[in-house]
Amino acid sequence: MKLLSLKLFLLAIISVYMSSCVNVSNEVESKLVELKNKTASLDSLINKEVDKVLTLDSIIIKESDKVKKLDTLINKTTSQLDSISKKGSRILEKISN
Repeated sequence: MKLLSLKLFLLAIISVYMSSCVNVSNEVESKLVELKNKTASLDSLINKEVDKVLTLDSIIIKESDKVKKLDTLINKTTSQLDSISKKGSRILEKISN
């Protein structure tokens, strides 16, 4: 009789233990799914921000190219104005002599 009641007691304890393990397993699985969803959302957000940075980088490169072209144009114009100024100075020197 004692052996039977001990077996039933052990069976009850094992059943409770297994049931709690299943609950913990389900809870862990639920948390993993939640973490996976948050990770996917974060990945999407990071990709959007990287795209914004790449777009901004492209705009900066285009504007830098424009500045370089403008600088070249200014240098060329300055050189032409210097040349014209020198010619004018020579003409004035010839006239005044």
